[in-house]
Amino acid sequence: MGRETTGITLLGGASEIPESPDKALLERVPNPHADTAYVARFAAPEFTSLCPVTGQPDFAHLVIDYVPDAWLVESKSLKLYLASFRNHGAFHEDCTVAIGKRLVALLEPHYLRIGGYWYPRGGIPIDVFWQTGGVPEGVWLPDQGVPPYRGRG
Repeated sequence: MGRETTGITLLGGASEIPESPDKALLERVPNPHADTAYVARFAAPEFTSLCPVTGQPDFAHLVIDYVPDAWLVESKSLKLYLASFRNHGAFHEDCTVAIGKRLVALLEPHYLRIGGYWYPRGGIPIDVFWQTGGVPEGVWLPDQGVPPYRGRG
């Protein structure tokens, strides 16, 4: 299920987009505020993957919220991991849930949710949501800020 590392090896130099999500390196770094419950959010408004049937591009606005424990995802490795889906054929549901599960396996957060707001193909938008359990007590978790489909854009 991909490669993971603790530390930073991708920062500070040129990096190529991995040829697939399985070959992408996700890195984590220690959370300097592991004693504090807070939300970290990543938004990827230009996420792209390929339809596994037609090979046509699919586009989504991804929003990832997590309440870290001991680890944070290193943002450059996350950016390269998400970009690796550009040549990856998978359905919307598979992409969204797989990203969430891989981050949970890497980070072991208190909580994680991912919203995949997919742009329509064939006239039907498919939005996919996945989370681990409930929001920890005392954590402010804002709305993901992506409106329901009404000609999104």
